[in-house]
Parts: sequence; structure tokens; C-alpha cells
Amino acid sequence: MKKFLAIAGGLICLFLNAQAQPAKKNIDKVVAVLGNNIILLSDLNQQYAQYLNSGNPADEKVKCYILQQMLAQKLLKQQAEIDSITVEEAQVDEEVDKRMRMQIQRAGGQERLEQFLNRSVLQYKDEIRPDLKEQLISNKMQAHITQDVSITPLEVKKYFDGYKKDSLPDIPTEFEVGEIVLHPKLTKAEKQKFYDKIDALRLRVKSGEDFAFLAKSYSEDPGSAPDGGDLGFFDRTRMVKEFTAWAFKLKAGELSPVFESEHGFHILQVIERRGEQVQARHILIRPQTTPQSLDRVKLQADSLYTNIKTGKITFSTAASLYSDNKESQYNGGMILYADNVTARTTFIPADKLDPKVFLVVDTMKVGEISQPVLFTGQDGKEGYKLLYLKSKIPPHKGNLEQDYAKFKERAQQGKIDRILSEWFEKRRENTYIRIDEDYNKCDELKIWTKTAKK
Repeated sequence: MKKFLAIAGGLICLFLNAQAQPAKKNIDKVVAVLGNNIILLSDLNQQYAQYLNSGNPADEKVKCYILQQMLAQKLLKQQAEIDSITVEEAQVDEEVDKRMRMQIQRAGGQERLEQFLNRSVLQYKDEIRPDLKEQLISNKMQAHITQDVSITPLEVKKYFDGYKKDSLPDIPTEFEVGEIVLHPKLTKAEKQKFYDKIDALRLRVKSGEDFAFLAKSYSEDPGSAPDGGDLGFFDRTRMVKEFTAWAFKLKAGELSPVFESEHGFHILQVIERRGEQVQARHILIRPQTTPQSLDRVKLQADSLYTNIKTGKITFSTAASLYSDNKESQYNGGMILYADNVTARTTFIPADKLDPKVFLVVDTMKVGEISQPVLFTGQDGKEGYKLLYLKSKIPPHKGNLEQDYAKFKERAQQGKIDRILSEWFEKRRENTYIRIDEDYNKCDELKIWTKTAKK
């Protein structure tokens, strides 16, 4: 049942990355009807093809599960229309662009992706956009259904008591780790050559060279460079303030001067304005760390380490004042468990901790602060970190004293699953549903037909 209710994940998302060719129209047919919505065989086959393309073994029974997920999405979408729940077009555009950048990166470039798809990226965007919009609406509807779900301490205790002693989960070693991240700051003179490089590109665009070609060739933004620097449509909340200022100041076709943001130097060209949304493309040049700037930040890290060790400043205060990591800066420097963002927990299983961080903190005592550690970020930039081991919990059987937050989360998810299950059951009873006889043997689909009004 839990798998069935995970609408936002799993196979329901497969169409987002679908790479297979659509089924031929002359063999297309309706495999399911739900209210005023239909599901075509070509839609089902496309998602099954993606299942195969992901390296999974051929299994026709998987189509039963895929069709079940598609029906669930249609039911959520139908209710969303009744409740006037919608999503902004800018959100859909952003998600389409994000998915396409991911596909381009996986394929090794836009040209290779287009060869594989046997159609242009623009055509493919148009194909997946309606399905993606429907999924976003369905996800929003599901969140609306469960938005008021809460859990009491008594319910958590009852949930925990439902476990048999020998079935309590094994909790692996967990760490609570804080970090202060320090990136080198370049002087104006050190930045000049990077400014000159992008300014030269700007002059080439002004003289008539193709912006998209230059972006593909020189831009250091891996997300947009393969797409000619195109960022798709976005609103005023999505980009850093310097980028937003120029994007919404320029008219379609206009080119910005060189400007700087936290990411580096940009030039930007507006492609189209659509109300409070703008489509733009850019070229990014990231200033590279110099040995001198790295030496300067090392001195800063050493000084900060000494001040924390001598009690002149606390680790959490130092993090809020000096750390360049915005995600942990105002959380006392504590690193959140990235695989469970909703819980906002700082307890991280050992095998989920950054291996480089683990190598340092595994030899530390609780309460200790490491000396400055040289690191290289995902963007290739070097810097220094100070690491703080707040706590280390050895492996143990789950218990309420140490693991209350985990059992609370599980209890709440169980409650959400029950509410969604009841919601789906009630809606199925009052919705016309017809499924093609070819899928009568699917156990997963029996609940969709036995209570549905025919």
C-alpha cells in the first residue's frame, strides 16, 4: 500500500525522463478511462520503455504497476480541477528545463540526446510538458489532502509499542557534524583576467557571433551551457538578485554588460518576456582560486580555529558570522541530513556522511573541533573547513529515548498513508473507471474496479 501511495516518486515519474519513441498511432488504443480522463497504450508503453532503458529486466507485469500509478495521478488531477488547485506556468517551465538539463548531461551533450530521441530538444520539451504539469498538480493535490496531518506523543508511543522487540530496526552509527566553510576571496587584480575573458565574449556577441555557440563553447555553467546558455522561463524569486535585476530590466534581445554574482561573472541576454516571467540565456565565467588567495584564507581559518579553541567565540557564532555555506550558516553550522530534508535532522548515518568529512570526524572525540581541512567543492573551488563533532551515537536497536524523531516520522508517514488510502478508496467508489480487459489479471488493478461505479 505504501508503494501505491508514493505518487510523487517511483514509476509515476518515469515519463519525466522518457527517452523511448512514442508508440505508433495506428496501434494506439485506450487502456483505461477514469472520469473524463483517458490513458492511452502509447502513454503506458512509453513509461514501460523508460523502465527498460533504466537497465531493468523485461517484465510485462510491471505494466500493471505503472498503470496503477497513472490511474492514481489521474484521480488526483481530477480532484485538483474540482478544488481549483493549479500550478504556476513558471514552475512547470522550470521543472521542464531542469529535467532537460539532466537528460542532456546524462547523454553527453544536446546533439547526442537529440540523436537518441530522433527529434529536437524543443520538440521533446513540448511532448513532456503536459505530463509534467499534470504530475506537479497531482503532487500538489496530494500535499493538500495531507496538509493538516499531525502526530501526538501518545500516537508515537502507540506506534513504537506496535513493534515486537526482535523486530525493532537496527540504527547504524550516526554523527552530528558542524562545519565552517571558508572560500578564498579574490582581489580586484586577481579577478581582472576573468573579467577580461567574459568581456571579450560580450564584444564577440555584439559583433554578431552566435550567443548560443559561445555559451556552449565557453560558459562554465554546466547546467545551461549544453543548451546554449538557455535558462528557460523564471520569475523574480528563482535567481540571485544581481541576475534577476538585469533579467527584468532588459528588453527582449538586449544584452547586459558584464556583471558579477556569487557564482562569478555573467553576461545575459533576454530572449522573451511573458508577464512576470522572463526567458534568458547567459554565459558564466567562474574566477579561479589563486595560490595567494588560498594562503590568505588558510590564515583566516587558522585564526578562527584558535579563537574557537580559546573560547573567544563559539563555533555556532563563528559559523553565522564567517561561514560561506548558506545552508548551514544560520543553523549553528550544523549539517542537515540531505537524504531526509523534510525531517530537518542533523543526525547523519555514517554511510551517508561525505567520505572526506567522515575520515576527519571518525578519529575525533565528541566536542572537538578539527584544524582547518583543505577541500575541493563540487564546483572545483578549493577552500578550508573547520569541522565540529557535536555527537556520535553508536549502532543500537531503535528506542524512543534516542530515536524519538525517527519513530515520530515513521508514525506520521503511516498516518498520512492511511489518510491517502481512505481518500483514494472513497473517490474510487464515486468515479467511473474502466480498464481494458487485457489488464483484468493485474492484482494491482483490482481495487480500481471492484468498488468503482460502472
